[in-house]
Amino acid sequence: MQSRQTTDVVLQALLMATWRRKPREKVLIHSDQGSQFTSMDWAAFLRAHNLEHSMSRRGNCHDNAVAESFFNLLKRERIRRRTYRTRAEARLDMFDYIEVFYNPKRKHTRNEMLSPVDFERQQKLRHEGV
Repeated sequence: MQSRQTTDVVLQALLMATWRRKPREKVLIHSDQGSQFTSMDWAAFLRAHNLEHSMSRRGNCHDNAVAESFFNLLKRERIRRRTYRTRAEARLDMFDYIEVFYNPKRKHTRNEMLSPVDFERQQKLRHEGV
C-alpha cells in the first residue's frame, strides 16, 4: 500500500505474488486500464513470468468480477468499519483481513462453501488425481 499506485508498486506486488505462488502454468492477471497496467515494463514482466493480461473495456468489469467482489467485501467488511490513524496501521489491518481471515477462513458460495485456501487445495488434489 502506497500513496500512489505506480507501475513500480504494482510490479512489486505481482513479483511478491509470483515468488510466493510459483505458478507452473500460465496465470491470468486481471487489471483495470490504469497507465501502470499498460506500460512497457508491465507487459515485459508479464511475458517474462508466463502471465496473461486481461483488461476490460472502460465501464465493463464483468471479466474482473472476482477481483471486484473481493474489493467490495474488503470495503464492506473491514475498511468502512474502521478509521486508520496511519498508513502502517491500515497496511497491518489489510494483511490481517486477507491473510488471516479472508484466504484461510472466509467461505464462498462460488467455492462450494470453502475458503479460497481450501478450494485451491481441493482443486490441486482433483488435478493430481487425474
